Amino acid sequence: MMMSEGKLRHMKALANKHGVIAAAAMDQRGSLQKSIAAAKGVDAKSVTPEMMDEFKTAVVKVLTPHASAILLDPEYGLNAAKARASNAGLLLAYEESGYDNTKEGRLPDLLPHVSGKRIMDWGANAVKILIYYTPFDHPEVNDIKHAFVERIGAECEFLQIPFFLEFVGYDPKGGDEKGLEFAKIKPQVVIGAMKEFSKSQYNVDVLKVEVPINANYVEGSAVYKGQKAYSMEEAKGYFRQGSEVAGKPFIYLSAGVGNAQFVESLRMAAEAGTDYSGVLCGRATWKEGIPVYAKSGAKALEEWLADEGVKNINAVNDAIKPAKPWYAKLGIAAGV
Repeated sequence: MMMSEGKLRHMKALANKHGVIAAAAMDQRGSLQKSIAAAKGVDAKSVTPEMMDEFKTAVVKVLTPHASAILLDPEYGLNAAKARASNAGLLLAYEESGYDNTKEGRLPDLLPHVSGKRIMDWGANAVKILIYYTPFDHPEVNDIKHAFVERIGAECEFLQIPFFLEFVGYDPKGGDEKGLEFAKIKPQVVIGAMKEFSKSQYNVDVLKVEVPINANYVEGSAVYKGQKAYSMEEAKGYFRQGSEVAGKPFIYLSAGVGNAQFVESLRMAAEAGTDYSGVLCGRATWKEGIPVYAKSGAKALEEWLADEGVKNINAVNDAIKPAKPWYAKLGIAAGV
């Protein structure tokens, strides 16, 4: 499978020397504002853009020496991007935070002041788009999302910048995505999306995917909570199925879970023999620093990150040692 020279150059900047994407994520916006506000005991509107910039800059400064790349957003993250270590590539988010909750289907939208060209001009090595997606939603809802992704893919193809597509599963009926019932259908949600967006018309370069199971419901996992959705062997089977249907390199996202749960999920992925190519991991490394920042400010956050944050990111880095180079999935040589 061919990749343009421009995209290849950018992909090398996002991966480590082994061709594995060991990236940190700090593109949270609305959710980060709410979390900081809750920890401070204030209204979300009291969390200023300056505070968002300060938090993001601390995370970027302390964690990027341990990452191959950092994902940021153009709303609050452009200043923070300048604080990254020289070894770290840059991905920028293109989508609006959240979704339109006045309509069905969690439809995505783009930041109105951003374009693929502007993302390149800001020094990014990749465009990242997040959509909420499930094969179980209405066909007309998914048709809108398919067209949306096709447009972004065409733009990135023209600009020769890699396109990272992140999809997060959900229950169209409004069920609890962290609960047992959703855990039972999560493999079909994740694997179905991986199969769909591997198709050539989307021009996606890297699939940024959830793990296909919820480790809390895997009997025998280190984070098992006592309710079973799948056995360990069934869970590993789902990892293998996702790997088999993925026609593009794929990396795992932490989806807001804690460090222990994410590391356990990566252990399962490795034992299943999946050919995933790394991670884009955010909250599993830094979210426990939010109350530290809320109470004691940026300096205290930096100190916490230098200790606990670095331990967290190194735990993830250790867990992804079995990951395969992104170019192996495409059947291209390392030196291209």
